[in-house]
Amino acid sequence: MPKRGRKYQEAAAKVNRDKLYTRAEAVKLVKETVYTKFDPTVEVHFRLGVDPRHADQQVRDVVNLPHGLGKTVRVLVFAEGEDATLAQDAGADIIADDEVIKQIQAGWTEFDVAIAVPSMMGKVGRLGRVLGPRGLMPNPRAGTVAPGSDLPRLIEEAKAGRVEFRVDKTSNVHAPIGKASFSEQQLLDNLQTVIEAIKRARPASAKGTYVRRVVLANTMGPGIRLDPTEAIS
Repeated sequence: MPKRGRKYQEAAAKVNRDKLYTRAEAVKLVKETVYTKFDPTVEVHFRLGVDPRHADQQVRDVVNLPHGLGKTVRVLVFAEGEDATLAQDAGADIIADDEVIKQIQAGWTEFDVAIAVPSMMGKVGRLGRVLGPRGLMPNPRAGTVAPGSDLPRLIEEAKAGRVEFRVDKTSNVHAPIGKASFSEQQLLDNLQTVIEAIKRARPASAKGTYVRRVVLANTMGPGIRLDPTEAIS
């Protein structure tokens, strides 16, 4: 493993690797360990006691953060005709026509959220290999496939800080909770909202300890371990 830079090492020295921090302590520390020139994103990472190989142990949900994400969210909408006009009027950044769909098939994914109307899912389905691994595939369960009348609301929510999370094949869930420039209370509020969503999404078939590990970190910063019991209380 390559040696970490001096600034990272200085930030990491502030974190006690043997300590499990409370939410308030971790949020304070995640702001103190920023060393980049840009305003980094703060993310929370969960290790869950589920087996994602089983369909009945999937963990997935969508949550609207009370203080948003603090960044510009680029929204792409798969729509045609009147639905495309409605999406454009509602503030969609990209309307995915056939030319854009070809670009996505070639690997282009310069957007943060993808929404589709049901009539476009035949075309969208062919993009699964590109969009799926990046968490950009529209999905009815996630609320990103909806009739045209719902597009204004979905676009507004996406731009305001709508976060979709799902467990990966290693039983981990990753979710952004804002920017390091947010106040401690804003980050705590957003963190609590994600934690509550994780708790609600617990599969009925999950046995034993559900949340096994919780880590908070800013972009390029050291991980800060939270006390799982306190974090989900």
